[in-house]
Amino acid sequence: MKAIVSIIMGSTSDLPIMDKAAKLFEQFEVPFEMHALSAHRTPAEVEDFAKNAKNCGIEVIIAAAGMAAHLPGVIASMTTLPVIGVPINASLDGMDALLAIVQMPPGIPVATVGINASLNAALLAIQILAVKDEKLQKKLADYKEELKTKIVQANQELSAVQYKFKTN
Repeated sequence: MKAIVSIIMGSTSDLPIMDKAAKLFEQFEVPFEMHALSAHRTPAEVEDFAKNAKNCGIEVIIAAAGMAAHLPGVIASMTTLPVIGVPINASLDGMDALLAIVQMPPGIPVATVGINASLNAALLAIQILAVKDEKLQKKLADYKEELKTKIVQANQELSAVQYKFKTN
């Protein structure tokens, strides 16, 4: 089995957030790899990874970073692969990381999800991969149908909740 998605985080302290992405890839049976790389502390390793990811079979990169959050942009600057940035709430409620990732200069796009939203990053990666994979398209459609079913069920459960002035 060969990874087609890379989950890169600036530090293993990001693992509790990125675990949601890993678990979704497990559920969808998408082979992935995980690495801790820092744009500031291991720049040579980041460059080596970014420049060689495509040749290693990687098709999508998810890069998580907090604070200055340069990691996703640095990776995106050195590859033609799609990069999805996950801003981590490490300081300033994650707004510093969100703005650092989303405000990329022209020509260096990074798809950016919400703060700590690794699940959405994984779903976006799966949607990208599903463009050419019918089995993955089916799993994704089933997943979204399951989300719909959960909300319909939750609404039914709410109908049983009683309040003095509730009218439905």
